Amino acid sequence: MNEVNNQEELTAVEHEKEERIFELGGFWMRFWAYLLDLIVISSIGRLVVYPIFRALDLSLVKDDMFAPISILSAIIFYGYFVLMTKYLGQTLGKMAFGLKVIELDGKPLKWSTVLFRELIGRFISASIIILYIVVAFTNKKQGIHDLFADTTVVREKRAAVYKPASA
Repeated sequence: MNEVNNQEELTAVEHEKEERIFELGGFWMRFWAYLLDLIVISSIGRLVVYPIFRALDLSLVKDDMFAPISILSAIIFYGYFVLMTKYLGQTLGKMAFGLKVIELDGKPLKWSTVLFRELIGRFISASIIILYIVVAFTNKKQGIHDLFADTTVVREKRAAVYKPASA
């Protein structure tokens, strides 16, 4: 009896895997989501970090990449993307546009994947901004950072169920 239940569960899981068809997140949706993320990150800096630096009478000049404000800004930037992607699979910008990061094999995002994608891949993509355009031309709509980490960005299916009120 227990073996029959296990077989039914396995069949249900296999069936569920087969039906996982995703719509890929295209260049423009990802672009607008990224811009929204940049607004969120800069807002954190302006609302939290800058007042603390002013209160402690620390320099706000970013003329050196090793200046305290530059280091803290980088930590906030990369920390935002790493933590949001790992724990939620999406940043606030991606949430607003209904996008989500997934691994190509369908498994949950691993720390190693997220760190590689968000730290190394994003650093390379941000260093050479033209590399973001790669998203528009790859079959799976992957940026350089996605190609490195075997991930892609898909559109979330959020079907709103409308139930009319009972009379």
